[in-house]
Amino acid sequence: MTSYEFDSTLYLWEARTESWVFVDLPFDIADEIEDAQTGPRRGFGAVKVEVRIGDSTWRTSIFPSKDRKTFVLPVKRAILTAEGLAPDRQARVRLTPLS
Repeated sequence: MTSYEFDSTLYLWEARTESWVFVDLPFDIADEIEDAQTGPRRGFGAVKVEVRIGDSTWRTSIFPSKDRKTFVLPVKRAILTAEGLAPDRQARVRLTPLS
């Protein structure tokens, strides 16, 4: 399995700023993940991934965003709290697509 590491700035989702925090995947990584997808996709074109930020690891999905022109990764409030992160701060992300 290929893993990717990158830095990205956390941001609040414009439609639900009280509850959803995301990071964008770099375009080159998003392109590689998109190109590697085969077979039927999950709802909304989601791709299952395992993510590590700091000492926290969890499984979720990344979603294609037409507005942002890349995949977006939701970051749970529990992760923000555990890692001392907040919107407008940068995080080091390790992401592994799952088959």
